[in-house]
Amino acid sequence: MQSRFVDETVIEVCSGNGGNGAVHFRREKYIPRGGPDGGDGGDGGDVLFIVRNNLKTLSHLKMKRSFRAEHGSPGAGQRKSGRRGRDVEIPVPPGTLIKDADTGSLLQDMASREEPWLFARGGRGGRGNWHYRSSTRQAPRFAESGTKGSGRRLLVELALIADVGLVGKPNAGKSTLLSVLTNSRPKIGAYPFTTKIPNIGVCTVHDRDFVLADIPGIIEGASRGAGLGLQFLKHISRTNLILFLIDLQDQDPEDSYHMLEEELRSYSTDLTHKPRLVVGTKMDLAGSTDKLSELKAALEDQTCLGISAVSGYGMTVLRQMLLEKLAAGVEAQS
Repeated sequence: MQSRFVDETVIEVCSGNGGNGAVHFRREKYIPRGGPDGGDGGDGGDVLFIVRNNLKTLSHLKMKRSFRAEHGSPGAGQRKSGRRGRDVEIPVPPGTLIKDADTGSLLQDMASREEPWLFARGGRGGRGNWHYRSSTRQAPRFAESGTKGSGRRLLVELALIADVGLVGKPNAGKSTLLSVLTNSRPKIGAYPFTTKIPNIGVCTVHDRDFVLADIPGIIEGASRGAGLGLQFLKHISRTNLILFLIDLQDQDPEDSYHMLEEELRSYSTDLTHKPRLVVGTKMDLAGSTDKLSELKAALEDQTCLGISAVSGYGMTVLRQMLLEKLAAGVEAQS
């Protein structure tokens, strides 16, 4: 369900305390004065984050919120060590950012991490009184206490990982295009804000797969919280290419483009440096051809083409252009 999509939440985590060492003396028949044999306490469990590719949202963290590893067990007689506390593993989707909830500082980016990340080690188990025996202290009646685990409030954020990010005003045709290019089946309707959550899909061109992400429509002021833009603009921060979708039925398509560009700049200047492709939509409707010509003339420094996801016009050219743009970006980074 769309309402269950969660891309940000605060959780509390705490590693386990170490178990206390035991104070114990050997007591057996015919050995009334056995020496100390108190065992060590077990170490507390650790807190680990692990990436799970099957997860697409943080809803499982929002429902629980508190994650605590098990405490280590205390030591026992006959030098028996206490059991180590069980770790707590926190599964997250690819692209998750772990931040300090109070300062907002980034602690770990789980974007491409394959191994579990050890966030907090459990407390160390205390030593039993067996360790404190000596020639001058043959019956120590004390042992070491286990150390405490560590706790912290964490802000967990999800930023989708995609090759291409689709941006446009509400009802610009992003969801329709995504459904045509990929195997995604987003909700589509002829009214603004049909898309309430990010949708992703995989497009295959000449045996090359790449991921596209469609975020809710951007309106003026989105970078300051208007509409749904601010909540989801972060989901195009990791994309390699931004696809500007301009509705050619708008009164002024050029103005729509500049509004989108300004909102991205206001949100993050990094987005303005990403490769982009300008796509005029709804070429199957009257007047779109003239509007596309005007848009191309106004944006001479940008690659601009027209499509109709409904009729299929320009779709072959678009697929090829996406492939070339992404390949050029990979070469530039190498």
